Amino acid sequence: MDIYSPNQGTQQVDTQEPAPKVSNLACVDPAASLAPGVEIGPFCVIGPKAKIGRNTKLINNVTILGDVTLGEDNLVSPGAVLGGEPQDVSYRGTDTKVVIGDRNVIRECVTINRASEKEDYYTRVGSDCYFMGNVHIAHDCMIGDRVIIGHGSMLGGHVHVDHHATLSGSVAVTHYGAIGCYAFIGAAGRVLQDIAPYMLADGSPARPRCINIVALRRNDFEQPVVDAINEAYRLMYRARVGLSNCEEILKSKGHLIPEISHFLESVAQSQAGRHGRGRELRRKAA
Repeated sequence: MDIYSPNQGTQQVDTQEPAPKVSNLACVDPAASLAPGVEIGPFCVIGPKAKIGRNTKLINNVTILGDVTLGEDNLVSPGAVLGGEPQDVSYRGTDTKVVIGDRNVIRECVTINRASEKEDYYTRVGSDCYFMGNVHIAHDCMIGDRVIIGHGSMLGGHVHVDHHATLSGSVAVTHYGAIGCYAFIGAAGRVLQDIAPYMLADGSPARPRCINIVALRRNDFEQPVVDAINEAYRLMYRARVGLSNCEEILKSKGHLIPEISHFLESVAQSQAGRHGRGRELRRKAA
């Protein structure tokens, strides 16, 4: 990412690229780094450690606190707060970070907190995500690419959401939870245990109800792969044959393709953790 500070007068800037546009009503620290094409609307407050990538637009009333890297072509709506301190009573002021990728849409009043000291010192968001209004992403969360999170949903600290997952409105994911790739969580779902890849989960607490056939078809999964995933779901959550038996049956049917191996590995990790959350093992190490 090519980032420069408009206040470093000796730095060479490509005159073919548009300079940042900063409203006279915005408060941007002179030490903040703004790439070409950045737009900062009125009443935004940008701290000294902010780094904002090319063509990213902050509409108005956006606050960036602490060490935040915001990639290229992002759109951030009014009321969003990026990089606020972790809401963790054990936090002692360490200089932790938020890193956000490219082409994300961050709608009104979204909050993305920077990390605590308990894991990798980063809260990370991938690229091409869509976060609707009032979404909360807590400290140390890791969000993959092309993730959609509906209005009012909340992720507790240390939650991982893998690529292409979708959370409907008002979903709550408990600390150290994990949502697998291509998974879908129904509205008002209360996620207390990990949700395996490719599953559609619903309820309070949320449980897998079927495979997420819509996401699989939209992303061009071939029919034999879809059939194998559906069989893995049936064995694990309907027949309840257990993980080892599930693997043996799938192997006997020639279904141990990469997608099924990933599904089985995710289930095994969840079962190894406390309360059905594999990432709880990190809590012990922290």
